[in-house]
Amino acid sequence: MTVLILASVGMTAHAQTSDGSMIDPDNYRGLAADRRAHQVGDTLTVLVTETARATASANTDASGGVQLGANTQNRNGTHNYGLGLNGDDNGQGNTTRAGTLQAELAVRVVAVEADGQLRIHGDQSVEINGEKQQFALTGLVRAEDISANNTILSNRISEADIHYTGKGDISTAQRHSILYRITRWLGLI
Repeated sequence: MTVLILASVGMTAHAQTSDGSMIDPDNYRGLAADRRAHQVGDTLTVLVTETARATASANTDASGGVQLGANTQNRNGTHNYGLGLNGDDNGQGNTTRAGTLQAELAVRVVAVEADGQLRIHGDQSVEINGEKQQFALTGLVRAEDISANNTILSNRISEADIHYTGKGDISTAQRHSILYRITRWLGLI
């Protein structure tokens, strides 16, 4: 039993900090302490729920007319000549774009700003059947916006920069061919 006590005392003496305390006040978190991210290296989960929708429409109506007239007189009588041009132009255009992105992404605190906000960064890459999808997120988080289960909604991130891209057969199939892009640029289609 004395061997066990001496071993315990020896381990305790080795774990002490330089000032004699066993607790490092800069890194200590009690058993009942809040487990939300608060310092560099901590991780948290971002719940990305972004919905974007935009609609634009335009209508144009234009009309114009030109009338020219001329009269000539000679001994045989008066002759009237006229030329008229009229034109109408009506145009209408509508465009609608909508997108939704839902994901969960673990991010890491990479810096703590002077005002206490946490700068976060995270990226994820997944490849399924030759289709590689990449997801990246950076931004600033207020510590009080992080929930008790260490998650935050993406709409609570300031300076949020969210990128979601894909490469593979599906992404390639959605791109227009070079011939299509040239004819579109020339205004042929």
